[in-house]
Amino acid sequence: MRVVVPADTLINVIGGESVILNIKSERYYGLDDVGTSMWQVLTTNPTIQSAYDALLNEFEVDEELLRSDLIGLIEKLVETGLIEVHGQ
Repeated sequence: MRVVVPADTLINVIGGESVILNIKSERYYGLDDVGTSMWQVLTTNPTIQSAYDALLNEFEVDEELLRSDLIGLIEKLVETGLIEVHGQ
């Protein structure tokens, strides 16, 4: 499975933090520096698993905590229409 950013979603990164806006639904979501790193890795890796692996290598964090945080972020972003998850 992979994350896809809809064409009507914009992101603005300022000082390591970001605001993501879905123009169509007018929904937005603010991300701190860690959330912004997760967003960037999720949207540039071919799969969610490869994004998870990259984040695990980047941060010194418990594997289960990272998995939980990443799944939580993905669920919130899907709920707000800021990303879509494609694939099996």
